[in-house]
Amino acid sequence: MKLASGVAIAAKGGVLNALWTFPSIIGSALMLAWAAESAQFFISQGLSLAILAWVQTLPEFAVEAVIAWEAPRTPHGIALISANFTGSIRLLIGLGWPMIYATAALFHRRKHRRPLNAIHLEKEHSVEVVGLIASMAYFVVIAVKGTLTIWDGLILMAVYGLYMAVLNKIPPKEVESPEEEEWPVRHIIVMPKVRRVLTITGLFVGGAVIIYFTAEPFLHSLLILAASLGVSQYVFVQWVAPFLSEFPEKVSALYWARKVTGAPMALMNMVSSNINQWTMLAGMIPFVFALSAGHVGPIVFDHEQRVEIILTLAQSAFAMSLLVNMSFAWHEALVMFVLWLAQFLVPGLREEVTFLYLAWFLFEVIAWLMRYRKPAAFTEFGRLFKARVLKRG
Repeated sequence: MKLASGVAIAAKGGVLNALWTFPSIIGSALMLAWAAESAQFFISQGLSLAILAWVQTLPEFAVEAVIAWEAPRTPHGIALISANFTGSIRLLIGLGWPMIYATAALFHRRKHRRPLNAIHLEKEHSVEVVGLIASMAYFVVIAVKGTLTIWDGLILMAVYGLYMAVLNKIPPKEVESPEEEEWPVRHIIVMPKVRRVLTITGLFVGGAVIIYFTAEPFLHSLLILAASLGVSQYVFVQWVAPFLSEFPEKVSALYWARKVTGAPMALMNMVSSNINQWTMLAGMIPFVFALSAGHVGPIVFDHEQRVEIILTLAQSAFAMSLLVNMSFAWHEALVMFVLWLAQFLVPGLREEVTFLYLAWFLFEVIAWLMRYRKPAAFTEFGRLFKARVLKRG
């Protein structure tokens, strides 16, 4: 798969591939959503979402791995690495999170005839919020020094390992009223243990297999369409490819967001994917790059690429500062979308948007220090960590 060659891509399939790959992607996303929603009653919801995020980001890992492999021999190869990585994160937060709120608000108004002011997170979601902070923290070091090395990759992977270890300590949700769950979840959770495990595993594996075999032709068919419309390779790599590779995540999240009670899980699906991107996806890049180059060496980012990384960090810091209050309000979703749309439509506004992200983030930090706002996620995480990891209290 070579992103720069329209001819090579066209040989593998045409735009008509989308006619069968698109419904296949939709079907796989629903299978994975049912598997994760059922699994949360037998393992922690965070762990089931982490597994789901792994499967959903397979296309994204594949695209980034191909770009990293070709980078040593491709003009502006490093720029394409940073473009795809930063674009996928900004797209997931700037478009994905507001889409979840908008979907939840629409169905809430239809059902209750009143607006949805905010999506409120559950106590155990504090683990994902703190995990997002930890996954971003070390990347600040990478942005400052301007290089990404194998040692950085190992540290990022270690951060993800610690995050998974904490998730594994969180208890599963209790099944209160199985009949209130949607089909087929309500049938799966009351199955005998062996049959239930096989069904959930089958849905995870089946969804992963479908994604594996359909993601590449789906991506290729849309690349041909984008090329025919005059979309540049850089724009495709930064925005079109991430949108397509993140499509399964968006389908699952919007499926859950239809129910207000499922909206927090939908939001955490996105956060779990963000954590995966900041750690395992980024950590993979220097290894693939070194294997392709034939020697171990750092990936060096120039000024423009560091600006992209800093903008992405600023957006994630802004997003994290909103979730620390364990809620996601309508005005926060609106601001998040508007700022993303501004830097998407007018790339020249990147520095101004970065400043606005950081200004809001600093406002939130000052509010915490002045005790005008309570960073509830830190408190809840401390309680969970003490009770479940340290076994105290």
